[in-house]
Amino acid sequence: MMRKEDSYDLHAWDTVKGADFLADQDVVEFFVEHAPKELVRLEHLGCPWSRTPEGKISQRPFGGHSFPRACFAADMTGLVEMHTLYGRAITQENIKFYDEWFVTSIVVEDNIAKGLTAIEMRTGEMQALHAKAIIMATGGYARIYEFTTFSHTSTGDGMTIVYRAGVPLKDMEFVQFHPTGMIPQGVLITGGARGEGGYLINAEGERFMKRYAPEKMELAPRDIVARAETTEIQEGRGIEGPYGPYIALDLRHLGEDKINERLPLIRDVAIKLGGVDPVEDPIPIKPAAHYSMGGIHANIKTETLVSGLYAAGECSCLSAHGANRLGTNSTSGCLVFGFVAGEEAAKHALSSSFREVSNDKILAEETRVFDKILGGEGDERVPLIRDEMRRIMSEKVWVFRSGDDLEKALKELLELKRRFRDVRIEDKGRGFNTGLVEAIQLDFTLDLAEITVACALARTESRGAHTRRDYPKREDKNWLKHILAYYTKQGPRLEYIPVTITKWPPTMRAY
Repeated sequence: MMRKEDSYDLHAWDTVKGADFLADQDVVEFFVEHAPKELVRLEHLGCPWSRTPEGKISQRPFGGHSFPRACFAADMTGLVEMHTLYGRAITQENIKFYDEWFVTSIVVEDNIAKGLTAIEMRTGEMQALHAKAIIMATGGYARIYEFTTFSHTSTGDGMTIVYRAGVPLKDMEFVQFHPTGMIPQGVLITGGARGEGGYLINAEGERFMKRYAPEKMELAPRDIVARAETTEIQEGRGIEGPYGPYIALDLRHLGEDKINERLPLIRDVAIKLGGVDPVEDPIPIKPAAHYSMGGIHANIKTETLVSGLYAAGECSCLSAHGANRLGTNSTSGCLVFGFVAGEEAAKHALSSSFREVSNDKILAEETRVFDKILGGEGDERVPLIRDEMRRIMSEKVWVFRSGDDLEKALKELLELKRRFRDVRIEDKGRGFNTGLVEAIQLDFTLDLAEITVACALARTESRGAHTRRDYPKREDKNWLKHILAYYTKQGPRLEYIPVTITKWPPTMRAY
């Protein structure tokens, strides 16, 4: 929603500045103008937004925003948005859900998306589905890291699927580390906790953000806060705990009534999973891998380079978020570009006909999945390779990076990809074979980890969430551009395209 004191240009400027000027500004302008419409649309579908005493949708401050424009539903905004949309979708007779199906590839021929292959988990059979249009909305891939806010099933499969089909991935070096991942699980403590006035304190009880963002303090953009927390820990000012040094998120001064009204889920999660009641004690937190600014290269209409293939949400890169996403711009971005993708895909489907799919590609996918992966008789195991990948990414491709570490990470990941060819899955059955699913997911994430490192190694500057200790400054002359990663059998091939600038040339980024 847009109050009188706020404006589209102000929201766009905050987003562009927050993105460290790597966002495509035409996409940002489109996004901020359509976001209020989608919030109202969700309201009409029954989304239970929190309200002001006057009955209007309530708004709170959020990191990087210069105005309290974040609409919310207590501290469960994404959850209730999802429930609202899903609840409406299951009432529609013309929508069919394929529950417990696992997509393994899309079929692209003559640069046209013709369908996809998927395992029906109940039977374990590979099925081919013809399609006039396909929308990828498969989420991010932060499970390539150890400490993450992501669920275990969020492995970025859709990104790798289209990458292998010839669609480039864009800006994959930019992974956002959320400042408040709760220790030890990594469960997200919403930025709304700081929006409501929460403090970040170190071992000395100091609100240390005054050294890093004196104006915005805890409400600085996430990349700045994550670097600040990491610096405090690395310089010895972290609080010692059983899982290593951490930072504390202090909500005690908000009082029990406000916490129960505005942050009820956070209190519940902190008590049940962290053993801490935020009414009485600070919550132990540290940066956690949280969001991918990069993803499937798509334009403002969510179209990819393949006809009939669209991408929206975190798996896509349009690029509305550039080098760093502002809080709240994620679910609103899903609403805006999800609507666009649906509309564009529907138009395409209505003007197209089903096309024949080559049996060769379907048979090749069956061979890859069932003969090579499920039928493998090597001595390697999926969990061991997966844990090693996450360790490499967490040690060498985290908040702070260096060329030496990235080169070592790339070499080690290539060795893991070699070892994956010798994986053995103990369960050779077809029905509900979760071991097979985990192996396919590992195969996908190894590609994503490799691309992330390759792009991070190529970008010899620091911008947004990508911080190189050996190249500490932003370099607009050479690096005001996007990196595209194309699939080859030898690894990602990188190309570059310019950033679209409409109104706001790059300036110094300070908070």
